[in-house]
Amino acid sequence: MLDERDFQKKCDASLEELKRRMLAAGDAHGFDVEGESGKLEVLFEEPEEAKFVISPNSPMREIWISALSTSFKLGWNETKNAFVLEKTGEDLFGVMSRVISQQIGEEVKL
Repeated sequence: MLDERDFQKKCDASLEELKRRMLAAGDAHGFDVEGESGKLEVLFEEPEEAKFVISPNSPMREIWISALSTSFKLGWNETKNAFVLEKTGEDLFGVMSRVISQQIGEEVKL
């Protein structure tokens, strides 16, 4: 398991990169991204109002995503050098690409 400082560093870097990618995708696909490395929110108005929340869970050393009435818990994977959803093997960008695509009904690649 990562120590607190290492987790924070990897988490902040991952969330910063995610925010950068989602801002670009949001401009193209009509959703908003708010927040800082402590927590990110993805806001949708179409096809229906929704909010996805991406936040670190420091005690568990995970990034948690609340989206589509589901909670996704991603842990650090040394091999992939990324936060990964163990159940599917998707990294943070893959999970967010999938849930955003499902929400808006068109493919979004982060």
